[in-house]
Amino acid sequence: MSFPLLTATAVLPAIGAIATAAVPAARRTAAKWLALFFSLGTLALAAVVLVRFEPGGARYQLTESHAWIADFGVRYELGVDGIGVSLLALTALLVPFVILAGWHDADPLEDVNPNRRWRPTQGFFALILMVEAMVILSFEATDVFLFYILFEAMLIPMYFLIGGFGDRAHAGGDEAAATQRSYAAVKFLLYNLVGGLIMLAAVIGLYVVAGTFSLSEIAAARADGSLTMATNTERLLFLGFFFAFAVKAPLWPLHTWLPNAMGEATAPVAVLITAVVDKVGTFAMLRFCLQLFPEASKWATPAILVLALISIIYGALLAVGQRDMKRLIAYASISHFGFIIMGIFAMTSQGQSGATLYMVNHGISTAALMLVAGFLISRRGSRLIADYGGVQKVAPILAGTFLIGGLATLSLPGLSPFVSEFLVLVGTFSRYPVIGIIATLGIVLAALYVLVLYQRTMTGPVKDEVRTMPDLRLRELVVVTPLIALLLFLGVYPKPLTEIVNPAVEHTMSDVQQTDPKPEVEAAP
Repeated sequence: MSFPLLTATAVLPAIGAIATAAVPAARRTAAKWLALFFSLGTLALAAVVLVRFEPGGARYQLTESHAWIADFGVRYELGVDGIGVSLLALTALLVPFVILAGWHDADPLEDVNPNRRWRPTQGFFALILMVEAMVILSFEATDVFLFYILFEAMLIPMYFLIGGFGDRAHAGGDEAAATQRSYAAVKFLLYNLVGGLIMLAAVIGLYVVAGTFSLSEIAAARADGSLTMATNTERLLFLGFFFAFAVKAPLWPLHTWLPNAMGEATAPVAVLITAVVDKVGTFAMLRFCLQLFPEASKWATPAILVLALISIIYGALLAVGQRDMKRLIAYASISHFGFIIMGIFAMTSQGQSGATLYMVNHGISTAALMLVAGFLISRRGSRLIADYGGVQKVAPILAGTFLIGGLATLSLPGLSPFVSEFLVLVGTFSRYPVIGIIATLGIVLAALYVLVLYQRTMTGPVKDEVRTMPDLRLRELVVVTPLIALLLFLGVYPKPLTEIVNPAVEHTMSDVQQTDPKPEVEAAP
């Protein structure tokens, strides 16, 4: 039996979570280094997966299949395509930076009894590693029931990360901060649980119709005609899956939990939410909605494109009016997820390739911007934009990295998100020109909220409260520099990523039996 590489990429951070949680309370620093060690080990395994993956090979590679709950047809089945392996690599890449950026986020504010049983620092990093394990395994799962379990289980550590380790820069004091954290965590949990329960009903319905949870078996049966679904049945099952994924993504009007969660969480946990966990929703739309329910996907496309367009404009408009720095980034992410979902349901190869690239590039750019914003907030102790001014004069490196992260967020040409957004808009315009034209307004609004944010925080007179603000430290530079390097590299040379993604997109286009529309005007001879 070959080495179970995909299982190892998920098991290693899970082992790391257990080992980190078991570190004695007085050994906080040891727990941090242990968590970082396991996250780097996971990154190394993800690199091996990436190297062994053959873009032109089978659709699902490095597959594993074992009987699990045989009486109910549940199997432990794993496999990665170009989309899954890209997001797996993104997750493994970001978690070490999340750990480094949150190095002091769970440190006690005062001396505590080292013999007490509750160890907040160890718990914080253990929960991060547990989220990583579940997200990676969800990108690998090709059994629908296995995916559902992971889809729901990752809510538990995220709930404790939001509610138990919130942002300390809260204007209302400790009591108000605890109340807001609790509210944000419960709202996050309830929204996603409701989506998950609806999905569970659809998962059961799928099993009743198909007799199996195996994605490959269902796809093969649909391809050879041995499995057919009544139109209304397929549409109902599609809606059950899509609703859960739209909550996770998040798509308007199911988005309202995200600004609360990102605003009250620490900056590294906010990155974990929007750059890692939320990608499970958009990934699942490609893997499960389009592959399992192709006709229903095409039926729902007009309505979904309208919702995606509303997300783009609505998220950008609310970002323009924000006074809280982290909530601004949260609303910007809602706008970006609208672009991703629009690209997926444009049903063109450019749109779906752009959407997949957008998932990766949004993860990198949002991580860069949010983490630098977190470093800024930790120095001043405030999330309010009005409390800053003239930072570039006292901390030029911090201001410079903040600017690059912001420019990536507005998809400036030369930075990696530009390629993604361009492909999404081209792919959408070729089939739905009106939607594509209106969506470009999101680009204009993005430039507005990013440049206004930079102007109000980094330029102008130096406020007394930031006059002694230190520049980025070595640990913070280690976090930010590789992310900026990736934004620049993939911005000018996206080929390594597109070569992995494009074959998987071709398979998805084949699932929904769609081809790219031909130009209406033929080229002159």
